[in-house]
Amino acid sequence: MLLSLLADAAQTSAQAIRFEDLGLRKGIDLGFFELRFYSLAYLAGIVLGYWHLSKMVKAPGSPMAQRHADDLFFYCTLGIIIGGRLGYAAFYTGGDTGLPSMFTHFTPGQFPSWDLLRLWDGGMSFHGGVLGVLAAISWVCWRGGINFLRTADYIAVNVPFGMMFGRLANFINGELWGRPTDVPWAMIFPTDPLGLPRHPSQLYEAALEGALLIVIMLLLFWKTRARWRPGLLVGVFTFGIALARFTVEFFREPDSQLAEFARQTGLSMGQWLTIPLMIIGLAVVVRALARPPMGQQAAQPAAA
Repeated sequence: MLLSLLADAAQTSAQAIRFEDLGLRKGIDLGFFELRFYSLAYLAGIVLGYWHLSKMVKAPGSPMAQRHADDLFFYCTLGIIIGGRLGYAAFYTGGDTGLPSMFTHFTPGQFPSWDLLRLWDGGMSFHGGVLGVLAAISWVCWRGGINFLRTADYIAVNVPFGMMFGRLANFINGELWGRPTDVPWAMIFPTDPLGLPRHPSQLYEAALEGALLIVIMLLLFWKTRARWRPGLLVGVFTFGIALARFTVEFFREPDSQLAEFARQTGLSMGQWLTIPLMIIGLAVVVRALARPPMGQQAAQPAAA
């Protein structure tokens, strides 16, 4: 029986796609510096989101002017980077000790930990990024005197751009691979110490959290009157991104330091963190639909 299982595993491995055969590189070698695609992915998502937000604020019903979009571009970028990195350190580096290692492994005389600053190595938490972006939106809205919920609606439409590019970068890095499988598109990743055929779950995430949500959010904004219902867009996004992440986690290998946590609780850390987001998103959608839509004349752009 054991020999039969080993033979089946060997045959499956022989049929699987080997990641290194794809010829992907982690970055562009500039001679003196390697420009990582991981960094370019975040840059592409932020720049594309800013470009599209600038188009959105020119459409009828915008709660903000271009100057507010400029401020949001700057502060949300900081929120994504700082919040995403701190969130990863807090949620995903604790292991069995429960202590976030990126916070505890300090070099004398340096703050924060050097590991915390190594963005090019990967390790960004979506949930931490969300908190960082919410803080940035709150600051810009308070300083600019604009409506928080409607501003969040406009930001939510653009977030999936960054999600798609980020997950594609995870795939190029050969990281965050999925659980073992025998599907025809299974891949063997060089960073996997077991060398097993696995789900390319990064591509599943890019499709669900990125491409699918991009289509949904753009159609809602440009083809419906969703923008006139405060909270509807951000509610749909919150529920959609959480549901997509919850689904993909069934195919994604839990972080090694949290594998025992997943076995004990039945769900991964990522899934537990998405459940509150799904509840909040659904509640915001119901609230938005229960209230009458805003009139077009009542929601003109803020003064430039």
